[in-house]
Amino acid sequence: MIKRVVATEKALKLIGFLKERHGPLMFHQSGGCCDGSSPMCYPRDEFRVGDADVLLGKIGCAPFYMAKDQYEYWQHTQLIIDVVDGRGGMFSLEGPEGKRFLTRSRVFTDDEKRKLNLTFKH
Repeated sequence: MIKRVVATEKALKLIGFLKERHGPLMFHQSGGCCDGSSPMCYPRDEFRVGDADVLLGKIGCAPFYMAKDQYEYWQHTQLIIDVVDGRGGMFSLEGPEGKRFLTRSRVFTDDEKRKLNLTFKH
């Protein structure tokens, strides 16, 4: 199975720590300016998703959503959620820990694109 979103070991470790501290988590990446373009981590019941959001998968048992319009840009890539030192979004749970989640990506191979039924508009 091809995963649309994965996390580095470093990110999974932080997710585990945050889950112990805050309970079940979820991620959302809106693609808005500033903080919204970063993956944001919330307590699972404190952020509402809707029809304008796409569930890409789970990382560390936490669902990862992306705004539909942003997904249009990222759909041909696998998102790799990592963590770096620094302050992220002020509402994201990792901020007080002096860390921030970061999205890296890699383009799917031609074989992966076929399996995911992705097509390009040229």
